[in-house]
Amino acid sequence: MAKNSNLAAAKRAKNDEFYTQLTDIEKELVHYKEQLRGKVVFCNCDDPTWSNFWRYFHLNFAHIGLKKLIATHFDPEKPTYKLEYEGGNDTDVEAGVKTELSQNGDFRSPECIELLRECDVVVTNPPFSLFREYVAQLMEYGKKFIIIGNKNSITYKEFFPFLKDNKVWIGYGSPCEFRLPDGTVTKQVNGLGRWFTNLDIKKRHEPLILFRRYSDDPSKYPRYDNYDAINVDKVSDIPEDYEGVMGVPITFLDKYCPEQFEILDLNPHFYTMISKGLGKPKQLSLKNIGRKDPYARVLIQRRQ
Repeated sequence: MAKNSNLAAAKRAKNDEFYTQLTDIEKELVHYKEQLRGKVVFCNCDDPTWSNFWRYFHLNFAHIGLKKLIATHFDPEKPTYKLEYEGGNDTDVEAGVKTELSQNGDFRSPECIELLRECDVVVTNPPFSLFREYVAQLMEYGKKFIIIGNKNSITYKEFFPFLKDNKVWIGYGSPCEFRLPDGTVTKQVNGLGRWFTNLDIKKRHEPLILFRRYSDDPSKYPRYDNYDAINVDKVSDIPEDYEGVMGVPITFLDKYCPEQFEILDLNPHFYTMISKGLGKPKQLSLKNIGRKDPYARVLIQRRQ
């Protein structure tokens, strides 16, 4: 398996050809069956000739109870086509009405935007290099979605506010293997892939079980020198009895329950300084224990 550095290099080169495995799609979308019933689903970054998203929805069209399935093919150099399916022969993944497009199938093109307006839910793995722009478009048009992104996209100043304001949240799975155009499979080390959605799911309303206590040993939770909060190195170490602000790893968002915690900010090193135009970001400083925290920290507080 290729290592995660290959994915990073591909992102820098704007090589976004990473195809989602069918098993990852099946494991995630089983949780949304009722919310997809009767809906028009648009896969706007998925050529139906190879997309496992198209394959999954086509094979399960009647089982889910979809109203319509749409996918568009993209070609950077010439006009392409869209494929639409409204049922009748689910097992034949080539079944559908093919219509030529006058443009190249880019999700930002006027033709694709018109299809976006028509659909109810967008489900896809958007281009890594265009993630910010892609999500911004979905939010602009008020669309429901289930999409894949890199875990580190949480730290994007354009994306984090959606998480903070409970407009987007993390889904269930962590897809880590993607097929490349040459048929090989590349792996994202440590499960850096994440599903993001704005469809309500049971998982986000399940409180995090806490068993640590700040009062037992406050020294385990050093305070930042330049921010009024304590540092928590592991999600499992979040104390149940601390009412102030805590800096926790971004993996907290996998278990975030909005009824239990409020998200206040992402640490200044990644978000606040930039978003407020205050110049070069600063790290949350833990000089009192001989180090500066090099990682992003989500700043949270327990709800009363």
